[in-house]
Amino acid sequence: MHHRKSLPSLSRLAALVLAALAVTPATATDGDKAFVVSLLSPSTVRPAGEGLAAVEVVSPPAVARSVDLTAPGDNLWERIRHGFAMADLDDSLTLHYQQWYQNRPDALRRMIERSRPYLHHIVEEIEARGMPTEIALLPMVESSFNPMAYSHAHASGLWQFIPATGKRFNLEQNWWQDQRRDIVASTGAALDYLQTIYDMHGDWHLALASYNWGEGAVKRAVEKNEARGLSTDYASLNMPGETRHYVPKLQALKNIFSNPALMASLGLPEVMNRPYFATVQAPRPMDIKAAARLAGMPVDQFVALNPAHNRPVMKAETLVVIPADKLATFQDNLGRHDAPLTEWEVYTARSGERIEQVAQRFGIALPDLLRANGLQGKVRLSAGSTLLVPGGRNPDQTQAVSSDAHIAPVVEAETPSRPTSVAKAADKPGKGARTVASAKAQPGKEAAKVAVKGAPAAKTGKTTVAAKPAAPTPTKVARSGNGRRG
Repeated sequence: MHHRKSLPSLSRLAALVLAALAVTPATATDGDKAFVVSLLSPSTVRPAGEGLAAVEVVSPPAVARSVDLTAPGDNLWERIRHGFAMADLDDSLTLHYQQWYQNRPDALRRMIERSRPYLHHIVEEIEARGMPTEIALLPMVESSFNPMAYSHAHASGLWQFIPATGKRFNLEQNWWQDQRRDIVASTGAALDYLQTIYDMHGDWHLALASYNWGEGAVKRAVEKNEARGLSTDYASLNMPGETRHYVPKLQALKNIFSNPALMASLGLPEVMNRPYFATVQAPRPMDIKAAARLAGMPVDQFVALNPAHNRPVMKAETLVVIPADKLATFQDNLGRHDAPLTEWEVYTARSGERIEQVAQRFGIALPDLLRANGLQGKVRLSAGSTLLVPGGRNPDQTQAVSSDAHIAPVVEAETPSRPTSVAKAADKPGKGARTVASAKAQPGKEAAKVAVKGAPAAKTGKTTVAAKPAAPTPTKVARSGNGRRG
């Protein structure tokens, strides 16, 4: 019975639908607007002339048919992954080191934190040269991103240049500074060197082996294999154990940073894909402590970006590295600064004068005077020796620090000191972290033009700087630097 009674209702509903459709041709469109016709209730069927209630349909947003893969993301690791271009190395040593790193996520996190100020600049320079971005991970193998790393073979800096190779690629190493520790200069030199040895061998694994062992040694190893009819690829060469393990360490790091899921499981942090620092050319001499104050940042952080300075003073026209978000502060404070930029002067010692007498004359503790001049142990002054001393205390035989100031080999010391360290030591396989020391700075007044690293339209200009830091002491690492064996 229920089904019989429902049949008339269904018939009536169908009739209403047909009636509605019968009037839609005249009311379905109005210009460019699209309408949908609503059904009339069963009790009110309107004539076609009265029209039907209509509702405008809003068009859905257009769906993009393509994705711009060139648009830069916020995560620098993604950018680095996209630039990987070296052939993969798959061997037991790679597996060993990958497990070593994965079992020490804290060490990896420390390396990443230390890399933050430098990594974006390095990637920018690598991409500008069309080189594989695996190279951006090389300072992890070389120095664990410690700019003060120092090896038993006297290799120094992020890229671990030995003195001879540093001079070959125009890195200044003098009383004032050691550009092997300079972030900008050493990165440019390292990439120049790597490109040179890649052009020599035509193979990135051999180029990396040359960076560690020396291009001459690798060339001789290749020639020996050629003479014996053997393969000349990296895995086939007879090489020292350190070089044998060198490329697998880089490959292990590449494997980890290639895998976002693995990075997340290890708790490895992101690094932002944006410039961290800008460069300013100092208009005049400036103390390191003063420069740090002008930028509104701790001295140790300033020194971590400017680790090349051996003295507490930076000469005029020195390139100063400032965090990009503190650049405006630095420039504003510099423009309002009327006081001297440095507290130090150059003093020429008298004949027979002892360094203890110089310290007493200028009212400075002997250890502080030695540290400012990069000296330690028993020091004997020779006639005409020049020293940095506190300024404004005894004008006799002193002169201002100038852009062309040259401190000759002024003293004879039983134990000449190396610069004082500024960053944390490397987390290398088998090595623990060590601590680091800091330097000084004091700013100047002139406004400076700057270059923000990675910014498209930035230009490098000038700003003067005067400083007063003690020389940074490198942190020793187990391995020696590039090309140390020849």
